[in-house]
Amino acid sequence: MSPAPRRHYAWTVLLLCFFAILCAQGVRLSFGAFVRPWQDAFDVSRGTITLIGSLSFLVYGGSQPFVGRTVDRFGIRRTLVVSALLVAAGLALSAAAQSPAQLAFTYGLVASLGFGGASGVAASVAVTYWFTQRRGLAFALVEAGFGAGQLVLVPLALLAISSLGWRETLVGGALLLSVVVAPTLARWLRDRPEDLGLEPIGGPHPPEAAAPAPVPGATGAAGRATPPADGFRGLLRSRAFWVLAAPFFVCGLTTTGFVDTHLIPLAQDRGIPSATTGLAVALLAAANVTGILASGPLADRVDNRLLLAGLYGTRGLSFVALYFLAGGPALLAFALLFGLVDFSTVAPTQWLAARYVEPRTVGLAFGCLNAIHQLGSAIGAWLPGVAFDASGSYDEVMIAAAAVLGVASLTCLALPRPARPASSPGAPGRSPRRPTPDLPAAGL
Repeated sequence: MSPAPRRHYAWTVLLLCFFAILCAQGVRLSFGAFVRPWQDAFDVSRGTITLIGSLSFLVYGGSQPFVGRTVDRFGIRRTLVVSALLVAAGLALSAAAQSPAQLAFTYGLVASLGFGGASGVAASVAVTYWFTQRRGLAFALVEAGFGAGQLVLVPLALLAISSLGWRETLVGGALLLSVVVAPTLARWLRDRPEDLGLEPIGGPHPPEAAAPAPVPGATGAAGRATPPADGFRGLLRSRAFWVLAAPFFVCGLTTTGFVDTHLIPLAQDRGIPSATTGLAVALLAAANVTGILASGPLADRVDNRLLLAGLYGTRGLSFVALYFLAGGPALLAFALLFGLVDFSTVAPTQWLAARYVEPRTVGLAFGCLNAIHQLGSAIGAWLPGVAFDASGSYDEVMIAAAAVLGVASLTCLALPRPARPASSPGAPGRSPRRPTPDLPAAGL
């Protein structure tokens, strides 16, 4: 009997990237757990603390293009190891901060540069190097690291802050990144299959063609073909790109901006126990992972304009429910509903972006979309804090969030229809599936 084949090392690389994202992004998504402790410790307004969150989002989003170049030049392993150590340094310095200004530098700048490096950009490059087949599954698993980090580390941060204190919790995060994550990546992660004398899963990468194959254009309501956008100037002139970018801005505004920053303080303001709040965050994160894994196959089978409209509309309804209902059960129901439609917007947005632009412009297009998303996140983290300081509640913010999500849902219906590829001879009425250009994992 022949021995069982050994597992390909690509899966080890994927697991290590998942682990790095889980730890680094789980720490980043724990920001909401520190809002009230920092507010009390420094005796400042909530708007002041959430302004630090806005700075973090801007630094994180703005670093993404540079992270891509860093990975190209220095490799995946070095980028992730140095980024993990940078996060650890930022957290350790934040634990010693004596003022919001110091916290803005240590967390908003130093740690956030590390968050940007230990993000989906490096992991997506790893997937590209190690997989020529099954990339959709690999990208989905990498993206699930964001939800898994939220599931594991946010409730743990809440528990640690309540039992140990916020400074000790930050030191614990620094030790996790510097003593566990960075050494593990340095020891086991490899940049390319060639480093181990292997080929990617699916075989060698095909040689690059002299010119990229055209991507189907987009057709408007009148049926006229809209040429795919090519290059940065093409993106600026592309109606399809901007109609797609507007809801993705609202996505950042209401998700990583408002919910990830303010849901925990909102629950604490309503007197909901920490255990229930932690359960709600864990439930939201688990629903996030479920939504991520389900949205990929759905994006291949349904009209993504309708899918996005439904996702954003459901988000809006979840805010309406949270506005009218109070208490722990309502928070748990909101977490489940919102989580299912949270990160799940990424896959259909990627799908449409790939068809609205030329293949050579796909990476640029999604990088720009991600930057717009992070701009929305920065505004969504800061303005609700200012509104809370003015009114003493988040009620007006929730109504505003529901309204802009309703507009985002309707905007998705105005997206141009991507043209269908030509029908294959053997399948009348059916369109053969064309390969989709690879996209970087989103840095939510």
